[in-house]
Amino acid sequence: MANVKLTNVKKVYSNNVEVMRDINLDIQQGEFIVFVGPSGCGKSTLLRMISGLEEISDGTLEIDNQDVTHVPPSLRGVAMVFQSYALYPHMTVYDNMAFSLQIAKMNKQEIDAQVRRAAEMLQLTPYLDRLPKALSGGQRQRVAIGRAIVRRPKVFLFDEPLSNLDAALRVATRMEIANLKESMPDSTMIYVTHDQIEAMTLADRIVLLSAGNIEQVGSPLELYSNPENVFVAKFIGSPAMNVMPCVIESTGERTAVKVADKFTIQSPIASPTEDNGKSGFLGVRPEDLVMVQDGDAALLEGEVSFVESLGEATLLYVHVPGVTDAVISKQQGTVNIHKGDKVRLTALPEKLHLFNQDQQSYRCL
Repeated sequence: MANVKLTNVKKVYSNNVEVMRDINLDIQQGEFIVFVGPSGCGKSTLLRMISGLEEISDGTLEIDNQDVTHVPPSLRGVAMVFQSYALYPHMTVYDNMAFSLQIAKMNKQEIDAQVRRAAEMLQLTPYLDRLPKALSGGQRQRVAIGRAIVRRPKVFLFDEPLSNLDAALRVATRMEIANLKESMPDSTMIYVTHDQIEAMTLADRIVLLSAGNIEQVGSPLELYSNPENVFVAKFIGSPAMNVMPCVIESTGERTAVKVADKFTIQSPIASPTEDNGKSGFLGVRPEDLVMVQDGDAALLEGEVSFVESLGEATLLYVHVPGVTDAVISKQQGTVNIHKGDKVRLTALPEKLHLFNQDQQSYRCL
């Protein structure tokens, strides 16, 4: 298995449209890396550049410490699992998994051993004699994964492999992929998804992309707890983080934050004194906003405009005077709150996030 290193990688199409900009990324052997981001951010393009299906316009790509920037896809030592399964409909499961090894003229006994080993790992042994049309969507995706495993590649590439499955199958197959990674701890895997739940549950590290740029790289909890900018803060987490304009009043040692010209919050995040009086942004996650009674100190006050009862939790959409977007508070279980009720909300100081005028976190200054 191998490491993957991208240095100043760019992708420019013939009409001079730059879709990937100076991508620098170092993926270690054995890591499970997830590329995530909104549609059109470049995550699938980046994966295809690693596989060789898209040319790299500038920069270098190394796999296993070898420059493979201009090496054909078949010689890069990677195997790709596609969203569409791409199985041969006239071949059995066994033949689909064995086909690439047969083309490579591998010994029949070795082919049989590798196919059956992969089938056992993916719980496909009872289905080896079936055609793809006799399989469920989840089973077909497992066959596609098995076809990649038998090749023993240096790097596994997954391009949104669960997007064609229904919700229940996505959960089950996601667990199977996690178990597969545990059974192959030295395997390097790169996985593309637009689903942040997949990213949070599968990744050793997440690479969050936006408009052809890397916004942040880190463990799932790092991106959740310490977002480097407003984009990361609002993309990671469901519901998204509440982000409100504020005014920063700093003494250099502590920072006071004024929201909607009414509430002042003492933030534990120290701010440079030159930022005193400047505008910025205050962020707080819905799950960190709790209701307080009259008389207790409140961070925000407003009127409930909408209530979503989810059973395990209740989402309160609160209109706060002076704040454009509704503030969302996520309460555990069911609560006796209705549209039109007035609520008072607060959060622990350490749960607050402060961003400057450029929407960058003060933790990064």
